[in-house]
Amino acid sequence: MAAARRGTASSTALSSVPLQMLFCLSGAYCALYFLAMLLVATYKSQVFSYPQSHLVLDLALLFLLGALEAARLYLGTKGNLTEAEAPLAASLGLTAACALLSVYFLLWQTLVLRADSILSATLLTLHSLEAVLQVVAIAAFIS
Repeated sequence: MAAARRGTASSTALSSVPLQMLFCLSGAYCALYFLAMLLVATYKSQVFSYPQSHLVLDLALLFLLGALEAARLYLGTKGNLTEAEAPLAASLGLTAACALLSVYFLLWQTLVLRADSILSATLLTLHSLEAVLQVVAIAAFIS
């Protein structure tokens, strides 16, 4: 408003507040998800006859998911707040990769408990909502 009064063109903020709120919520949930899945993996290895090679694979994919989530949230927040398409598009690609890993933990693990299903379905829902809002934000930044 003050810029419009001085005679310069007014700029409209294009950053998406709902997307930024989802990034914050997703960051907190991903940290809790990571810890809960570590506990569930420990439980599975102690209570069930869980093959060691499958346990190593599940833990490696869980740590990969954690690293991808950190990069995804960093790039998404940076792209949204600076209104830049490239970091937000990279975050969208990482969101697809994280969603694929969430589907692995939801359906394709060696042993899927109800806790796995609930935690992974919630994470997949967050990824879906974020993907939709990222596409809308990228479209707003481009136009």
